[in-house]
Amino acid sequence: MNIIPTPILDVLLIEPQIFQDDRGFFFESYNYQKFTDKLGITANFVQDNHSCSNKNVLRGLHYQIIQPQGKLIRTVVGTIFDVAVDLRKSSPTFGQWVGYELSTENKQQMWIPPGFAHGFLVLSETAEVIYKTTDYYTPQGDRTILWNDPDLAIDWPLKVPPILSAKDSNGQAFKSAEVYG
Repeated sequence: MNIIPTPILDVLLIEPQIFQDDRGFFFESYNYQKFTDKLGITANFVQDNHSCSNKNVLRGLHYQIIQPQGKLIRTVVGTIFDVAVDLRKSSPTFGQWVGYELSTENKQQMWIPPGFAHGFLVLSETAEVIYKTTDYYTPQGDRTILWNDPDLAIDWPLKVPPILSAKDSNGQAFKSAEVYG
């Protein structure tokens, strides 16, 4: 497993060790002992989610103010641009974001600890995203920050306007969003 640090200390890009031959490939997408010993991630994952989205769908920026969720994200079909925004007020990287392409080909995963907003843009015709969470979804704690908030200035790789849900179209401004700490 190769760990790629990001400009936000607690967000990690993870490259698994791939065993590939003419039959196909195999890799461990999660191993508690390796994540604990090598990455220092002692998260107790309680829920797995699987989403499928079409090209140009943008989901996010979502977070939970009640029962904040850490997420281990990977793409099993297609390619996405995955984004994490630091919402921890006491953090030196508060309000900063990182974004990386996660794809079937690169098999990279992104670890986003609790205290971050998360979103992604589908770059391929379709994408299936699987992610583990460290806490259960709580509808009353669900929040959304506007994906194109000018204070965050996320550089989404858009060629056309994104396809958004009503929830994501009506996200809050970063300045008025509830944050952590």
